[in-house]
Amino acid sequence: MRDRDEAGRARNARPRDAYGRPLPHGAAGEERVPDDYAAAPAEALAEAQRLLDADRPFHAHEVLEAAWKAAPEAERALWQGLAQLAVGFTHVRRGNPRGACTLLRRAADRIASYADAPAPHGIAVADLAAAARELADRIERDGLDAVADADLTPRLSARRT
Repeated sequence: MRDRDEAGRARNARPRDAYGRPLPHGAAGEERVPDDYAAAPAEALAEAQRLLDADRPFHAHEVLEAAWKAAPEAERALWQGLAQLAVGFTHVRRGNPRGACTLLRRAADRIASYADAPAPHGIAVADLAAAARELADRIERDGLDAVADADLTPRLSARRT
């Protein structure tokens, strides 16, 4: 039975491990991003970067997903791509090469669609899309052992965060 909020919407209150895997109810888990998390784009990028740098890609995904859902229509695919990038990294950490490659390529496609104009919020779209594609290709060719920690901590913004 799924956890639900007062309005009946599904919520997952189960604790999670560092890579977002559900733990049994009552287990000690990692601190989660609140369901009602809302932040300005610069703050969301900085928090997602902090989480990626701390090897918490699942949690970065939650921050980026909240930004995606709150973004203006013109930016939604970009934020969705960023969230998918973090999910791709989560799949790497969980040992799922197929899921990693799928999400990294989806992320690259969405992010790259913003490469022809100045990217919103200084997001490093060209670098991120290229890195996601290259990582997916490397995983497919050489496996997860070819992934370095630095591959999972790209700079989201061309600006210093």
